[in-house]
Amino acid sequence: MKRDAAALCALIAGALLIGAGCLAGQPAQVMAKAIRICLECVGIG
Repeated sequence: MKRDAAALCALIAGALLIGAGCLAGQPAQVMAKAIRICLECVGIG
């Protein structure tokens, strides 16, 4: 039972943090960094 409660708390905390990151505009920053890294690997950027 304790393990299930801990897993549920971790799941809820993760969902809240993901939601907070989305509200702060983090997905756009992550995508921009990913594109920059890919272009550097190919040798364009």
